[in-house]
Amino acid sequence: MPETCIADRDDSHEKNALDARDSRADYECMTNSLSIPRDKADGRASRLFPALPVMAVAAGLSVAGNYFAQPLLGLLRVELGMTTTAAGLTVAAAQVGYAVGLGLLVPLGDRYARRGLAATLLAATGLLLALAGTVPTGWLLLAATGLAAVTSVGAQVLVPFAAELAPPHRRARDIGIVMAGVLAGGLIGRAVSGVLAELAGWRAVYWVTAVLLLVVAAVVWRVLPGGGGDRGEATRPLRLWRSTAALLVDLPALRRPITTAALAMASFTVHLTAVTLLLADSPYEWTPAAIGLVGLIGVVGPLAMPLAGRLVDRGHPRAVLVTGLLLAAAGWTVMLPAQNGGIAWLLVGLVLLNAGQTAVLNASQTTAYELRPHARSRINAVFMTLFFAGGAVGGALVPMVWASAHWTGACLLGVGLVALGLLTALAPRRRG
Repeated sequence: MPETCIADRDDSHEKNALDARDSRADYECMTNSLSIPRDKADGRASRLFPALPVMAVAAGLSVAGNYFAQPLLGLLRVELGMTTTAAGLTVAAAQVGYAVGLGLLVPLGDRYARRGLAATLLAATGLLLALAGTVPTGWLLLAATGLAAVTSVGAQVLVPFAAELAPPHRRARDIGIVMAGVLAGGLIGRAVSGVLAELAGWRAVYWVTAVLLLVVAAVVWRVLPGGGGDRGEATRPLRLWRSTAALLVDLPALRRPITTAALAMASFTVHLTAVTLLLADSPYEWTPAAIGLVGLIGVVGPLAMPLAGRLVDRGHPRAVLVTGLLLAAAGWTVMLPAQNGGIAWLLVGLVLLNAGQTAVLNASQTTAYELRPHARSRINAVFMTLFFAGGAVGGALVPMVWASAHWTGACLLGVGLVALGLLTALAPRRRG
């Protein structure tokens, strides 16, 4: 008989995040079968119909504010007298704030009831965005948006909450639905902010979102089930933060899904900058508005996320992971002719790239959560921190590659990062 996965252990066992026995997880068993025990989520399955759409919408709204400044930089420079550097810092502040929130606030979901924590963070984000819409100076806007980004990690409290509530046979699908909300929030945030700013001014972008967030915070409190949390000694905040930082050491099986997802995110982020540079240059010379419309192809990601989740739920997480990586590699290969004006090749490649990234994220994230079910918030904090760190590395590599090899170099960089992810996913597994 094969060794059992960590997720197969009785949930009534002591939930100590630092328990050394948990580090003997069998990753092969997890990725091939995802044999998940029936837990308290079964009793809540009937509540998922109203809860799941609410969680997806709340997650999307929560992160949308982090992307508002990108199309508004010109307006912010004019109306608040900001320099180009200061205006650009509003985008960087959102990313830094989000990273801080991932490290400090998301792990608290393993101690406090996730409904209350999520509702509190959503309301706080709404109030801070309302403040951002009233500031008289650019530096105050920078501070307000940075703080709003810290609390916007309410979205990442909702993702493990979905995993907790879902019955085992549809856990990956439900995680995918909430993550689809997160992805759609970033996509829509960039697209809507520019349109709304033209109609009613840039401040209206923040005010409208603030009102929506306060409403959705109340709905989250009303609709989502309460209870949960663990106020034991092992989950005191300082111990939570320490155990979060030590997870990659205590739980070796966590390294593979995180590394694979981070490499895929690095590859995916390459195209965000490279496509803009390509379309702004000859032979395209498109306007910023036209380039922005190409970004709407990213909607393929949120739409494909639940489908990837269903396949993972049917016991094929590794197949979904490998397929996603191959799709991403194919996307980069297909896009190579775009440097000579082949826009159709670019569009097809972007569809493949977005679909592949969605599959990789869902399979990796679901596998990671099942390694230690009672520590899903801490696992999510580590996962997402390194996931976005991978994206930052990919984005930083683009200017260097573009300066010497332009679009061809960017495509080769994207394929290379995906290939590293594929090698990580397929490397022989070391049994505990």
